[in-house]
Amino acid sequence: MTETTAHAEQHADTETESGTGTGTALERYLRFWNATTEPEQRRLAESTFTDGVEYRAEIGILSGAQALMDFRNQFVAHVGTASLRHRERPQTHHDRARLKWEILTGDGEGTSFAMGTDVIVLDEDGRISSITAFLDRAPEGFDPAAHH
Repeated sequence: MTETTAHAEQHADTETESGTGTGTALERYLRFWNATTEPEQRRLAESTFTDGVEYRAEIGILSGAQALMDFRNQFVAHVGTASLRHRERPQTHHDRARLKWEILTGDGEGTSFAMGTDVIVLDEDGRISSITAFLDRAPEGFDPAAHH
């Protein structure tokens, strides 16, 4: 996943002066999924996620930033170049956000691989403590029963 093809945007109405607002957290979240090097992934993980971040998706439950990094790297090893972008402006309230995303595979604009929605919970410091991922349009051939 490449950062250059991500459509991460800061949303001033959801940020705080310290840069820990929901908009900034969601920008870092997209940049994390699109980071191509381990040092960049690790740097973004430290500023984006709590130590015990939990990721729940059809494929299972992952705990900790290292598990998210491993998942991301295994994914691109399997499908090749990929990027995550949001499909519309994220919705936020209190310590929650709903981010509708699309994964594109291939170089340039790429081919749509899947679409989904992440429900994100942030802690008081603006770091993400949990993500629940829903598939709005699963990848071709995806069998959710195979992962349970």
